[in-house]
Amino acid sequence: MSESAVGLRRTIASASDLQSVVRTMKALAASSIGQYEQSVRALADYAGTVELGLSACLRASDTPPSAATATETGGAIAQRLVVVFGTDQGLVGQFNETVAARVESRLSSGADFPVTVWAVGERVHVRLLDAGIAVQGPLAVPQSVKGITTLVGRLLLETVSAQEAIASTELLVFHNQSATGSAVETVEHRLLPLDAHWRQTLLAQAWPTRSLPQVIGDAAETLQTLVGEYLFVSLYRACAESLASENASRLAAMERADQNISELLENLRSRFNQLRQSGIDEELFDVIAGFEALKPETIHPS
Repeated sequence: MSESAVGLRRTIASASDLQSVVRTMKALAASSIGQYEQSVRALADYAGTVELGLSACLRASDTPPSAATATETGGAIAQRLVVVFGTDQGLVGQFNETVAARVESRLSSGADFPVTVWAVGERVHVRLLDAGIAVQGPLAVPQSVKGITTLVGRLLLETVSAQEAIASTELLVFHNQSATGSAVETVEHRLLPLDAHWRQTLLAQAWPTRSLPQVIGDAAETLQTLVGEYLFVSLYRACAESLASENASRLAAMERADQNISELLENLRSRFNQLRQSGIDEELFDVIAGFEALKPETIHPS
C-alpha cells in the first residue's frame, strides 16, 4: 500500500507540473494572438489609405501599372511565383499539412512556364518537397511582429527581381487563417497580375470627401510606388494572419491538454484518497484487533 501511495503521489506531482507548463504556454499563445491580430487591425487603416491613393492615381492616369499586367493586355503568364506561409513550431496539429495540401492541389495541373515556390518555415518546406514540388528556401518564420517586416521586405525584393527578368508574372500567396471557433482554414490570394477586375474595384470606391484628389508629379510613377505598398500590405497581412492562426491552433491544443490533465488529476486524486482511506481503515482494524487480543478475560463466578 505504501509504495502504491508514494507512486500515485509522484504521478500527481508530475501531472501538476505538466499542467503548469501547459497553462504557461496557453498564456503565451493568447498573448501572441493578440499582438498579431492587433497588427492586422492597425494595418487595415494603412491599407485603406493605399487603396485610396491607388484609385486616385488610376483616375489620373490612363496607363495601367507596368508590373505584371499580362492578363489585361492580352498576354500570357510567363512565370508563376508562389509564397507559402507555414510554421516551425509544434503543437499546431495539421497546420503545415493543410497548407501544403492546398498548394499541391493548386499546382498539380502543371504549367508550361517556370514556377518558383518560396516556403516560409522549414516544416512546410519539407512537406512540399515530399509532395514533389521544387521549393526555394526555406525562409525563417518571424518570431515577432517586428520580424514580419524583414521577411516581407525580402519577399518583395525577390518578386521585383523576378519581374525584372520576366515581366508577365503571377504571384500567389497561400496561408492559414483562423476560422469559426478554433478551426483553421487555408486561403489563397492572387496578388499579381493587377488585372482589370482589380482596377475596376478600386475605381468603384467612393472618395471619402467632397474635394476630389489630385496627383502631384508623375501619376504613373506614383502609381508604381503605391503598387509596391499594396504588395507589402498584402504580404504583411498574410504573414500576420498565418502567425495568429498558428497561435490559435496552439492555444486550442493547450486547452485540450489542460482539460485532459485536469481530468487525469481528478482521477488520480480520487484513487489516492481511496487508497489512503483504505490504509487508514486497515490500520484501525489492526488497532482494534490488537486491543481485543490484549483485553483481560472477564472471570465469571462459579
